[in-house]
Amino acid sequence: MSLSDLRVTSPAHLIAVVPYLLGFHPRDSLVVVGRHDNALVFAARQDLPPPDLSFPEIDEYARQIATVVARQTVDSVVLIGYTGAHLSGAALVAAVNDALLDLRIPVREQLRVADGRFWCYLCTDENCCPSAGRAYTDAADEIRAAAGFEVHTDRAAMVASLAPVTGAARDAMLAATVEADRRLDVLCAGLDPGPGVLLGALRRIGSRAVGDAMSRHHDGGTLDDDEMAWLTVLLTQDPVSEYALNHAQGAGWEVALWSDVVRRARPELAAVPAVLLAFTAWRLGQGALASVAVDRALSLDPHLVIARLLDDVLADGIPPSALDAPRAA
Repeated sequence: MSLSDLRVTSPAHLIAVVPYLLGFHPRDSLVVVGRHDNALVFAARQDLPPPDLSFPEIDEYARQIATVVARQTVDSVVLIGYTGAHLSGAALVAAVNDALLDLRIPVREQLRVADGRFWCYLCTDENCCPSAGRAYTDAADEIRAAAGFEVHTDRAAMVASLAPVTGAARDAMLAATVEADRRLDVLCAGLDPGPGVLLGALRRIGSRAVGDAMSRHHDGGTLDDDEMAWLTVLLTQDPVSEYALNHAQGAGWEVALWSDVVRRARPELAAVPAVLLAFTAWRLGQGALASVAVDRALSLDPHLVIARLLDDVLADGIPPSALDAPRAA
């Protein structure tokens, strides 16, 4: 069972699921959860605007959010403001509600969450929605099992989870990468310089390394330092990175693979693995992780074209289903 298979039975149940849809516990955020045929198919998070933002500016912010939601395949949404002491949550929820209704997207619930309790923005019935709020519990075992992972405490913790390894692990990878660089130089020097020979050889060798890494992680294993260093060096070559991108399957074990590569790669070699992680996370519907990974890629190489393209895809809210759309002749 996956998260999309869960049948959410109450607002409290949905609030328990949300951190698993995002990958972390949101704070000072607006979360939009989309449904299609009663299944959870979309979740997006935006920071709440500054408290001093004017109402016209909040309306514009809301229209941008609604435009992203409209690109998804949803038949209704739930709006959840994670506000704490943040005063702009109610204004943004109301503005997004109006913007979605203008686009004929029904809003099923408008909820506020703070300090382990939740309220309905529109209900004032003390029997249904007491002014003290209602408690909700942490995710049940069913939700954890469906997600297949534990969530981070916040977005900063998600970012930290991709930080480069340190200490002995870093030293071992640096040494292995020096040897991998030398190995690639020797390989290239020994090839016939004829047209296409080098590219063909890199494609064959690189596809084997990528395939071996995927098979290893699919079976629950990991790469040793020499294998990891060889993969990171090969991924700097266009035929190899293109092969890896074209063979991404959008599976959960791929997130583990490319997260491991991002953390263990020599920092200047981590940009392409970060893009592969972002692409895989996007295909899985893990938009927050995709965004974090793209930010990492662009911080390492601001001119990496595929990272910039994927950043635009995420910013525009283009859904993974766009990959399945028929291409024009």
